[in-house]
Amino acid sequence: QVQLVESGGGLVQAGGSLRLACAASGSISSIDEMYWYRQGPGKQRELVAIISRGGSANYADFVRGRFTISRDNAKNTVYLQMNSLKPEDTFVYYCNAWVIGYYGRRNFWGQGTQVTVSS
Repeated sequence: QVQLVESGGGLVQAGGSLRLACAASGSISSIDEMYWYRQGPGKQRELVAIISRGGSANYADFVRGRFTISRDNAKNTVYLQMNSLKPEDTFVYYCNAWVIGYYGRRNFWGQGTQVTVSS
């Protein structure tokens, strides 16, 4: 059906930047909202940012002003530009999307990408 594949995670020093990408592939007619979440060990997954198909974005307070979500509808890809990273941004980051296809409108998750920020 549909796969979401994240990339761009890794190890970075505090104050540095990373750019995550999440590419959707498969039986896709269009994609509505796309999201980035993050999750730490033993913790609930938390919403980081959301972007509509038209490009309207919203952010969690803890990343506003440091992270930027964007998307390329032609490539079915969502990005997360993360600047001024802090050690407390160390999490597994997941993308999520509402995808429309022959199956209707369904929600899909990526497999996650680890972001580690060293102090």
